[in-house]
Amino acid sequence: MGRAVIIGAGAMGLAAAYHAAKRGHNVTVLEAAAEPGGMAAHFDLGGISIERFYHFVCKSDSATFELLSALGLAGKMRWVPTTMGYFVDGRLHKWGDPQALLSFPGLSLAQKLRYGTMMFLSSRRKAPGKLENISAKQWITVWCGADVYRKLWAPLFEFKFYEYADNISAAWVWTRIKRVGTSRRSVFQEELGYIEGGSQTLVNALVDGMTDCGAELRLNSPVTRIECEDGRVTGVRAGDRYFPAGQVICTIPAPFVSRLVPDLPVEQREAYDRIANIGVVCVVFRLLRGVSPHFWVNISDPRFEIPGIVEFSRLRAAGDTIVYVPYYMPTSHPKFTRSDADFVAESLRFLKLLNPAISDSDVVASHVGRLRHAQPVCPPGFAAMLPPVQTSIAGLQIADTCFYYPEDRGISESVRLGKLMADRLPQ
Repeated sequence: MGRAVIIGAGAMGLAAAYHAAKRGHNVTVLEAAAEPGGMAAHFDLGGISIERFYHFVCKSDSATFELLSALGLAGKMRWVPTTMGYFVDGRLHKWGDPQALLSFPGLSLAQKLRYGTMMFLSSRRKAPGKLENISAKQWITVWCGADVYRKLWAPLFEFKFYEYADNISAAWVWTRIKRVGTSRRSVFQEELGYIEGGSQTLVNALVDGMTDCGAELRLNSPVTRIECEDGRVTGVRAGDRYFPAGQVICTIPAPFVSRLVPDLPVEQREAYDRIANIGVVCVVFRLLRGVSPHFWVNISDPRFEIPGIVEFSRLRAAGDTIVYVPYYMPTSHPKFTRSDADFVAESLRFLKLLNPAISDSDVVASHVGRLRHAQPVCPPGFAAMLPPVQTSIAGLQIADTCFYYPEDRGISESVRLGKLMADRLPQ
């Protein structure tokens, strides 16, 4: 069948390699980092193996379940009742079910009923439809009113998207609401899942599965160019090595595509260049004390410069408390280049505001992870902005996390798209 080179050993690239190798393709995976897994990889946090960036499974994640079954890991899924909180103006409130909504302070009964109706209908909506071409701000304001948007949603968008906050696709927000909203045991109880051992369990199984089928994984191999001739891909350069290939699947962030594939037509390179990305600085704490009773806490308080925290140990028990404090921002923001120590100190101060009982002595370990391309910015009409996965160059497929749209980043979408690209390889 000839050689297929897959660029990137995140969940998407590994899934593509696994399925391609199973079908008999001669597969080489090139990864710039020293380990596979991308955003799904683990690190050691004071003796606990934990994800660099938090992941959870929802009941609609069918691609995840299919892959786990194929890898013999179906029995590794664990489901846990979880809750959400909202920290507003100095107080933590339960959130995420009808009773919590009705008891939530600062909203009128009419506002609560409109909000609840919007959430209910969103969880049952089948397709984005007109939401594709309007902003989330417009959609939420029409349904719930400007006061509700300003109080509950505006701070979340501001500290996730900064200058892009008012122009985020309503379709993208809808799929986030629907995914979590349909992962419930009942209308009063959210239920999320995780893979026993964390996402590294899946990463390891994919690596083992693809290598068992003859695929090769090359780490510390950043790609410098995808070579083409007469409208067809011919190979990949990684440093001083050249890998001839009749098929290439590229899964690295869209902003790198123009540099890697200069043979693409100008208008196609410009399409990738127009896709904006938000970076993230993610502080992870291991604490002796819990921060809140909730898995996720949204924050709307002028003292905070983050949209929320994730108390991951409320989902996957780890002995001590594991908390993720994500700072999303454009990498051009001056704050992005601050030291790790500054981020740790500020985020610990935020945790103390959420729970004044927390002290410095509760910190067992901390870690700061950074990504420059963590979250694609999806404005209204984003679907029409995306180039086709199969490029105009024969044998070259390109996709990154923005191609999940209107779905958000997640392992399930990664492995779904990875399999789709592997299925397109000629037999």
